[in-house]
Amino acid sequence: MKIALVVGSAVATMKDEKLHGRKLLLVRETDNSGNPSGSTMVAVDTVGAGKGDVVLAVGGSSARQTFDTREAPVDLAIVGIIDSLEVEGTVTFRKGP
Repeated sequence: MKIALVVGSAVATMKDEKLHGRKLLLVRETDNSGNPSGSTMVAVDTVGAGKGDVVLAVGGSSARQTFDTREAPVDLAIVGIIDSLEVEGTVTFRKGP
C-alpha cells in the first residue's frame, strides 16, 4: 500500500466500458506527514475520497481486488481515507476538521 494525497481529478469521456461510472482522481505519493513527495498518478476511487484527502492506495493486481475494480483495467485504486498517521509513537498527520 502507498500513502498518497489527492491533488485533483481526471475526466475521460472515452474509456474502457468497465471504467464507466468510476471516479478518477489524481494522487501524489506522500511522506509520513502527508506532504507530497512523489509523482502524480491516476487512481480509481473506491471509497469517496476527495481533493485534499490523504489516502491509502494499492497498485498492480491488488488494485483489481475491490468490488468496484474487479476485472477492470486498473493499476492504482484508492481503498481508504487516512484519519491519522503515527510513526514511532509520534502522530505525524491528523486529518483536519
